Amino acid sequence: MGFLFSSFEWLVAWRYLRARRRDGFISVIAGFSFVGIMLGVATLIVVMAVMNGFRQELMSKILGVNGHAFIQPYGEALSDYENIAARVARVKGVTLAAPIVEGQVLSASQNATSGALVRGVREADLKRFTSVAKNIVDGTLNGFDGSEKIAVGRRLAGFLGVGIGDKIKLLSPKGPSTPFGSAPRQKSYEIGAIFEVGMSEFDASFVFMPLAEAQLYFDSEGQAAMIEVFVDSPDRMDDVLPKIREAVGMPHALTDWRFRNRTFFGALEVERNVMFLILTMIVLVAALNIISGLTMLVKDKARGIAILRTMGATRGSILSIFVITGAAIGVGGTFVGFLLGLLIANNVESLRQAVSWLSGAQIFPPELYFLSRLPSDVRPSEVVAIVVMALTLSLLATLYPAWRAAKLDPVEALRGE
Repeated sequence: MGFLFSSFEWLVAWRYLRARRRDGFISVIAGFSFVGIMLGVATLIVVMAVMNGFRQELMSKILGVNGHAFIQPYGEALSDYENIAARVARVKGVTLAAPIVEGQVLSASQNATSGALVRGVREADLKRFTSVAKNIVDGTLNGFDGSEKIAVGRRLAGFLGVGIGDKIKLLSPKGPSTPFGSAPRQKSYEIGAIFEVGMSEFDASFVFMPLAEAQLYFDSEGQAAMIEVFVDSPDRMDDVLPKIREAVGMPHALTDWRFRNRTFFGALEVERNVMFLILTMIVLVAALNIISGLTMLVKDKARGIAILRTMGATRGSILSIFVITGAAIGVGGTFVGFLLGLLIANNVESLRQAVSWLSGAQIFPPELYFLSRLPSDVRPSEVVAIVVMALTLSLLATLYPAWRAAKLDPVEALRGE
């Protein structure tokens, strides 16, 4: 910016920025403006990074376990699921088609009981559920098929007080029919693997069971409840859904992750946008402080401005002096806020743990926020937009006071003296 203004204008602007005893109040206003812009920019960067990370992490967890598209028949279970899954798996863009049997159960150990969702799945398919297979914290998935072993989430295992080799009892209300109605079905299963997806809701409720065993348990031999389909690009579902529909070749209901989670992710997007607008107000208030501070500075320096004008300074020079003065506050606050925001955003989980340790309270408990850690995703485009917005507001805030200073009549100013 130095080439836009002369050294004389920079020198006078710097003198106006330096704190002097008689200008103490004006310096305080300038200081508050600087801090306000700094905190506004830093807060925007951190909040946007956490919101982006939160959405990205939830998407990866939800889609990593639940699939991207879901094939369900009308009115009855899938009996030809092997052939349908094989045809769908050959569709370009599809990475996995996994037949699923699932049902709600009550899991019980000697220590506690808890509700759970049992998902019957083939061993080969489960090993390709990367959110599960790559996050086994104890035990193994080897030999999963053909056994009566199950894989449970770490939070569920911890709540029930069980580990590898222990048995838990699963109770389902949908059991064999009797003259008096359906009798509950119960059976004990050995824990063969414990996983930690990182999403508390899944880790506290999911139980994976071999597909054949789940079919027996839920009295649905030779049938599957649905086929879950995983694709290369979940954000481009419209390109692959027609191909999947054609490959199925039978009346069916085909939905995708956007339909099943539209309310949840829609609410996240609204919250993200509203947070951006609210936090922008911090920067706006700081910019208004620049206006008030510069206006008071112009009033206080009226005699000095008049003397500069009589010595030959043009209105353009006076305008430039006060633009530099106000812009220095805005640019400085934005730059420091930019550095502070990136520092916090890139270490937000460490800071959360430190605050939790110092305060003795759990910050962002996973039971409420779904995730076991606080994620952060700093997007350069958003950071650039925040910095540009703060600089623009700061520069616009300098224009009116600078214009007032340039319009000051030196005769009237000196006459008042």
